[in-house]
Amino acid sequence: MTPIVPSKRRNSLRAFYPSLVLLFLCGISIHSQSLPAKSLPLAASGQSRISTETDFVVLPVSVTDAKGDFISGLNLQNFRVYSDGRQQTVTTFQQQDTPVAVGLIVDHSRSMGSQLPGVAAAVSSFAQSSNPRDEMFVVDFNDDVSVELMGGKAFTSNPKELAKAVYAVRARGRTALYDAVAEGLVHLQLGRSDRKALIVVSDGGDNASQQKLSQVLALAQQSQVAIYSIGLIGETAETDPAVLRRFAKATGGIAYFPDASKTVTSISEQIARDLREQYTLGFAPEQANNSRAFRKIEVKVAAPGRGKVHVRTRTGYFANGKNSAVASAEKGAK
Repeated sequence: MTPIVPSKRRNSLRAFYPSLVLLFLCGISIHSQSLPAKSLPLAASGQSRISTETDFVVLPVSVTDAKGDFISGLNLQNFRVYSDGRQQTVTTFQQQDTPVAVGLIVDHSRSMGSQLPGVAAAVSSFAQSSNPRDEMFVVDFNDDVSVELMGGKAFTSNPKELAKAVYAVRARGRTALYDAVAEGLVHLQLGRSDRKALIVVSDGGDNASQQKLSQVLALAQQSQVAIYSIGLIGETAETDPAVLRRFAKATGGIAYFPDASKTVTSISEQIARDLREQYTLGFAPEQANNSRAFRKIEVKVAAPGRGKVHVRTRTGYFANGKNSAVASAEKGAK
């Protein structure tokens, strides 16, 4: 089977990737933080681990009121988690701001030239608004895709380094959006944080990738990564806001399309705030008979006295996911 790894790389951190590719070839899915059955709470776990004992599903959950404001002060008893309709036992719960590994996926196709200064300012502002312990990196893409080297480091939290990385590639050519998201998903697995997210800044659809949308969507769902999108939508034929919405909905993120009343910077700050104002729940699902099975997730919240609440998390996960990334992509490509 062909592993689902980005096929177009320029200036990537190649030295780190052989071990990740080997995981795909050996059939060990990176779709979840696969932790031992008796895992430590997230606050005590120093880094992500890979084990074949059991899958452990980590759910970032956003809870907001009718005005869209974060509802704080909830505890484990306020939450119910269901997998395919069956209530799960939540063994990990956090309500404080925890570090996130974040990839900033920046479109450098020809039409984005005039937008890049604003995007660089937004990236810097995002870093300043984030948890100081967040791990961040930049993926630039047009016809090619590259993870930018920031002083030879895989991650940084320095706003200036991140903004500089946005200018590492000039705006030209077409848009390999799917390849860039796949690159970001692979690179995120180098991070130590249990929570992971991608922020995609793009002005249009894909017209240059080797990966298919179905492949990358499957990998995103299996990697337990929340994808946020900032759609700088123009009037070109390549524009495809539906793809950005689809990435966000499937993974528990949000797709933004700024108008004259909002800037890219204000939206990036809003995303940083959303990542910091989340609850983190974790559970070990029962073993699935079908290793390719996608299980739907539903999280219900009881918050007496808080009015109507809105709950956002990912739509589901792949159970017992050995080889499920490859299998899903092959099915979608037929």
